[in-house]
Amino acid sequence: MYRNALLPLAALALAAACGSPAPAPAPEPESEPDPIPTPEYTLPAENTHNRWSATIPPILTVPSGAVVEIFTKEASDGQITLETTAEDLVNVDFGLIHALTGPIAVEGAEPGDLLAVTIHEAEVQGSGWAGIFPGFGFLADEFTDPWLRSFDMASGATKVRFNDHITLALSPFPGVLGVAPATDEMLVTIPPRENGGNMDNRHMRPGATVYIPVQVPGANFSIGDTHAVQGDGEVSGSAIEVPMRLVVTLEVLPNPRGITVPEYETDEYYAVTGFDPSIDEAAKKATRNMIAWLVAEHGLTAEEAYVLCSLAGDLKISETVDVPNMLVSMHMPKSIF
Repeated sequence: MYRNALLPLAALALAAACGSPAPAPAPEPESEPDPIPTPEYTLPAENTHNRWSATIPPILTVPSGAVVEIFTKEASDGQITLETTAEDLVNVDFGLIHALTGPIAVEGAEPGDLLAVTIHEAEVQGSGWAGIFPGFGFLADEFTDPWLRSFDMASGATKVRFNDHITLALSPFPGVLGVAPATDEMLVTIPPRENGGNMDNRHMRPGATVYIPVQVPGANFSIGDTHAVQGDGEVSGSAIEVPMRLVVTLEVLPNPRGITVPEYETDEYYAVTGFDPSIDEAAKKATRNMIAWLVAEHGLTAEEAYVLCSLAGDLKISETVDVPNMLVSMHMPKSIF
C-alpha cells in the first residue's frame, strides 16, 4: 500500500527534474453512501407504550443483526393536530406523552451486553408541531404563556417553512431510543437514564450507531418521540414533533469496557454521553467517559486523554429540558487517529 502511494510522488519529482510540467493528479473517486438494508421485520405505530419497565412484554422478537422497519407516532400520541390551538395545550395529558413503538426483544441479549442500534433511515410521515408548554422548558420562568405552531408537511418532506421568512432543512431523528430498565416500576419516559430513553440527541440520526447497555434479558428495545428538526439543547421543550418511519439494525455486542450509559459513533467521530440534573455535572461525566474511551481504545494515559479532550473534544448540550436530567455529549473526531 505504501509503495503504491509513493509512485505518484516519484513521477512528480521526475517531471520537475526534467523541466516538464507535472501531470495533474487524478481526482479521487467520491465514496458512495452505504445502501439502506432491506427490512426483515416491520412494526406499525399502533404497537406503543409510554412507560419504561421490565414488566412490559415484547411485541416482537428478532435475531441479533435483524433489520427492522419501525413506524412511530408524534410525541403527544395524537393529542395535538393541525387544528389544535395554543389555548388547547392546557388540556394535553402529559401522562400520554411519548408513545413508544415496541418493545422489541433481541435474541441472545443479556444484562451486561450492549445493544447496537444502527439508524439507517428516518423519514417524516406527516404533519408536525412545535410549542411552549407553561412550566416546561429551559426558560420556563420567562415564557409562561402557551404557544403553538403546526407544520403541514407531506410524508418524506425535507424542509419546512417556519414562517414567511425562515425555512428549515429537516434532519429527522428519534428523540427517544432505549432498552427496558431493570425495574418492575413504571417509569415515566421524560428523563434520560442508563437505559437511554429521552436523550433528544439530534446526532443520533441516520448514519449513527448507538450503543445502549442491556438491562434485562432480550433488551426490550423501544423507540419514538421522533423529531423532524431540532437544535442542540431543545431549549423550548419541543422539536418539530412528527410521526416517522425508521429503519434500524439491532445487534447484540459484548461490553468489554463495561459502559453504563449510551455511547454512539458515526464514520466521522466517536461520542459519549453524560446525564445529571446539573449541566456542569453532566458535562463532567461526559468528559470522564471520553477519557475512559481514549485510555481503553487508544492506549493513552489518563493525562494525555484529558488534554486531548481539551484540544479535540467537542462538548454538546444535547438537551436541557427533560427533568430531572440534562444530557451532555462529547464528540471526538476519528480523523486525528
